[in-house]
Amino acid sequence: MLFLGAMYVGMMPCGMMPCAHAAAPDDTARLQHEARRVTITRDDWGIAHVRGRTDADAVFGASYAQAEDDFNRVETNYLVSLGRLAEAEGESALWQDLRMRLFVDPAGLQADYATSPRWLKRLMNAWADGLNWYLRTHPQVKPRVITHFEPWMALSFTEGSIGGDVERISLTRLQAFYENRPVAPDAEERGTRPKEPKGSNGIAIAPSRTADGHALLLINPHTSFFFRSELQMTSDQGLNAYGAVTWGQFFIYQGFNPHAGWMHTSSGVDVVDEFAETVTRHDGRVYYRYGNRELPVETRRVMVRVRLPSGGFAEREFNVNTTRHGPVVRTEGDRWISTALMYRPVPALEQSFLRTKAKDCAQFLKISALQANSSNNTIFADRKGEIAYLHPQFVPRRDDRFDYRHPVDGSDPATDWHGLHALSELPQVINPSDGWVMNTNDWPWSASGGESPRRENYPRYMDMAGENPRGIHATRLLDGGRDFTARSLMKAAYDPWLPEFALLVPQLVSAWEHLPAGAAQKARLAGPVALLRGWDDRWAADSTATSLAVFWGDGLLERVRPLATAEGISIYDGLATRVSDAEKLDRLDAAVNRLVHDFGSWQVPWGTINRFQRINGDLVQPFSDAKPSMAVPFTSAIWGSLASFGAKRYPGMKRYYGTSGNSFVAVVEFGRRVHAWAVSTGGESSDPASRHFTDQAQRYSDGNLREVYFHPAQLQGHVERRYAPGG
Repeated sequence: MLFLGAMYVGMMPCGMMPCAHAAAPDDTARLQHEARRVTITRDDWGIAHVRGRTDADAVFGASYAQAEDDFNRVETNYLVSLGRLAEAEGESALWQDLRMRLFVDPAGLQADYATSPRWLKRLMNAWADGLNWYLRTHPQVKPRVITHFEPWMALSFTEGSIGGDVERISLTRLQAFYENRPVAPDAEERGTRPKEPKGSNGIAIAPSRTADGHALLLINPHTSFFFRSELQMTSDQGLNAYGAVTWGQFFIYQGFNPHAGWMHTSSGVDVVDEFAETVTRHDGRVYYRYGNRELPVETRRVMVRVRLPSGGFAEREFNVNTTRHGPVVRTEGDRWISTALMYRPVPALEQSFLRTKAKDCAQFLKISALQANSSNNTIFADRKGEIAYLHPQFVPRRDDRFDYRHPVDGSDPATDWHGLHALSELPQVINPSDGWVMNTNDWPWSASGGESPRRENYPRYMDMAGENPRGIHATRLLDGGRDFTARSLMKAAYDPWLPEFALLVPQLVSAWEHLPAGAAQKARLAGPVALLRGWDDRWAADSTATSLAVFWGDGLLERVRPLATAEGISIYDGLATRVSDAEKLDRLDAAVNRLVHDFGSWQVPWGTINRFQRINGDLVQPFSDAKPSMAVPFTSAIWGSLASFGAKRYPGMKRYYGTSGNSFVAVVEFGRRVHAWAVSTGGESSDPASRHFTDQAQRYSDGNLREVYFHPAQLQGHVERRYAPGG
């Protein structure tokens, strides 16, 4: 029988990967010289404004500043992207590491680095130097694993989204395949674990719809909290970008420069496909059918280093199987399933950095021709008044006869990817006469009202997400809006309407009205139904109806999620078609009982329940009802709230605590000079002793964006500290 699985090869020194205790070169003088070319100015919010003579100098300073604010998150992101998290967290991260290592090979990244363009090498060198200089000048900081960063490591993490294409691969099914035994799916795969939508809102408004004739851009990523840093990078080579930077990366992921701004939202395009391979065994090898041929399955050895409870290390050895379509990740019946996805580290890093220097839509599109963005829609605006919705540029061309939502027959060459779609073949909207574009992780067919791309003109795989309540919400605001200002766009970003409850509550009222007159449930629920009937479907901190609706809605989701997962439908289709009237009423009964049990009444203000709490700098917060927290009025994006706060009740708690949603909100006005306002979750620093640990928390909750100090003159009077890295 073929050896699929893994084995421990025992205690070992460093193996094939750089050691946690590897000695760093003695290059202090060189790093000192680099540091002197950089100036970091911290404003009175603790935000770093990094300036260097060259782009590489700015990268050096940016990586150093991020490490100052939260080295733990910087290192952890690279442990994840390099497939080395198990070196810090042990066996629990083993399969996550293997999943990453199916694609990421350190030797391959080193080869890619060696052949990268010279300008990109300089940036990667500066990135590693900035992090290493931070460690050199902060000996009290003890990395969990990576004590020395190598330039090639930057190629492992080239795209700043929350989660990546690789995360679509099931860990439990990967484990089942490579250990050749059944493994039970986890709660998320079964659909029983609460899951906040990952995504974002982006809106661009053309001068024709604004009061001052200036284009406006809303930047509103929804990620796990504290997932990104906020900073500015400036050089004498034309770099001047401000915005959100995913910890450890050296480019502004969502932000703006003096000429243009860009907002990325997670796309519903299908760019990750599974191929069902028919395998046979003979001559001591495994083969898979492709057309009229049998091709050998390629096998390579992958070693994953794992920290042991004793503190030592062991190596886990895997023989990873690969077909022409990609690595084998699981079985389905008697067939092996291989996965195809984008893996283009050098073009991806080039595109991510170069677009931060684009001056207008034409330049942004020219950079997009690198076609190394697979998961991001882009909302764009510039000082010329141009606005655009752009689809991800890496979209494989496929035969639309096949349903790529499910594994396709890998033995049929017709199911293969056949190159990439040209940019002109992708859904996009540029300078619509209606004067607005938006995306809320919904389909592109509503990106600009009546001027949106038409669904029937594109293959099915251009979108697998469909519409969502936030898209309906944003469209209503934009269709009816005129004379927008920066302030009115901020207000729109926090508009409290919850369109999903506007659909669900009338169904509940109807179900209650159809109960027999003498039914005990009708009398028992009369008050709660009256409260929801009279509600305006808008969140507010003092709203008791919001609390009741969310508790009721969460109960409906407990019912719908497993069904939607099993049937492959959206939760919104499930809420609309899979919940009976009796279940709606029973879930309201349960919501009332839970509110009474936890809070003593079923009429509890939403702000009493829904809380922001930041206790320490850990990646996972130890929430506590006994410790200080702050009321947050907005809700989960699931219900159509544009301002998203993904919160839930944790074991032993009564209140909800948020961990995801609005994480950076900015409104940018492209007038004669760019002007912007922003707010981040909590604060810029991960140190509880810092004044910048929670100094933005109240503004975050209130939707009260602060002025961005983009121009040097704006910084005057707002400088907390100015220094060279290490100084």
